[in-house]
Amino acid sequence: MKITLLSGGTGTPKLLQGLKRVLEEENISVVVNTGEDTWVGDLYLSPDIDTVLYTFADMINEETWYGVKNDTFITHETLKMYESEGFSEFLRIGDRDRALKIHKTYFLRRGYPLSKVVEMERKLLKIKGKVFPMTDDRVETKILVEEEIDGRREKILLKFHDFWIKRRGRAKVLDVFYENSQYARGVEGALESIEEADLVVIGPSNPVTSIGPILSIRDIRRALRDKRVFVVSPIVGDRAVSGPAGVLMKAKGYPVNIYGVYKFYEDLVDTLIIDNRDNLEEKKEGIKCKVVATDIILKDMEDKVNLAKRILEEYKKG
Repeated sequence: MKITLLSGGTGTPKLLQGLKRVLEEENISVVVNTGEDTWVGDLYLSPDIDTVLYTFADMINEETWYGVKNDTFITHETLKMYESEGFSEFLRIGDRDRALKIHKTYFLRRGYPLSKVVEMERKLLKIKGKVFPMTDDRVETKILVEEEIDGRREKILLKFHDFWIKRRGRAKVLDVFYENSQYARGVEGALESIEEADLVVIGPSNPVTSIGPILSIRDIRRALRDKRVFVVSPIVGDRAVSGPAGVLMKAKGYPVNIYGVYKFYEDLVDTLIIDNRDNLEEKKEGIKCKVVATDIILKDMEDKVNLAKRILEEYKKG
């Protein structure tokens, strides 16, 4: 059985850990969001790609779901000595993590497409599963916020990195855009992995900023329409499991509950997997796909394996 995951950088990699233990790794492909990719100084950051690579390689820092476990931060702390206007590093980047980012930067500056660089890194890390950026084109997630500047309310368009890392999400969000997505094309390997998959799973990542950029690419969305698609909700009750998903869903006009998740994926989802603490009877009106209730809070490896097994069981039921 072949599974293709659509992934951001936190919720879905946790599910990936469980799937790795119930499926042969070479039968798992992951198409990853690159809408949050950015340059920090002269360093190229592809945060969700790196998190998926580290998860496959059993290197991920599970305390932060970013970077390498047991990393050191000598370079980052030393850079703080030289910090000045226009030269600062808001994200705490570890030394081993920085090495992978330097590798990416080196080849990207020499004209290599991101997908080719990621494939190099996958092999260097001895990963048997497949990892594909959603596109080799530049697509940036932008957050439209309203802030008070000199006593006036101003609208500002921010990169996701600036919104979430620099401002810690402390801004009134008005809308979210996927800049340049109308011109972007899906990576060939990503499209093939969707076509060849028995099942596509959209993991419990932020719908708006982790999965939305992937789905904004027309040939990827088109490829998904003929596939069996499971969606794991990132919302329990009326709150996101983690991160700013709730705030961003509201900004896009979706209610923060399982119905809102369903509406976001309405034209694609065949089975919606929700938490068993949600009262389905109160919320299922208007949900026209199959709904499965189970434990989706992935606290430990047992939870992750159990959810992976439940997904495979539901798939086999047809």
